[in-house]
Amino acid sequence: MSISVTNLSKNYGLQKAVNNISFQIKKGEIVGFLGPNGAGKSTTMKMITGYLEADAGEIKVCDLPANETNTHTKKKIGYLPEANPLYMDMYVREYLAFIAGIHEIDHAKKKIEDVIVTVGLSPEAHKKIGQLS
Repeated sequence: MSISVTNLSKNYGLQKAVNNISFQIKKGEIVGFLGPNGAGKSTTMKMITGYLEADAGEIKVCDLPANETNTHTKKKIGYLPEANPLYMDMYVREYLAFIAGIHEIDHAKKKIEDVIVTVGLSPEAHKKIGQLS
């Protein structure tokens, strides 16, 4: 999956939350999105995931426009915001299967196992979400 952000901006009234940022993430790259509180990280992620409309700029996920109505790009992105909506009594695999079902992910069982290994959750996969730090 690739992500391309070009000249992205978002204002809340007179407050500039995101000011004309551009970047590209190539398929297979692992990146960190770092900055101080109020820098626009969460706002940018909400625009990339299609949950918030940008005031200006362009976002593409796998060369498709990412916006509030594009369900194709939403199915390709997993995003856990700072105030996470996790079900604390669900087990890791159970929760991932639940989310995969919502997003109609093909071959979900294999992809869930791949994700667990990729992010290093194998030793914790038997635990409930509420037991994770």
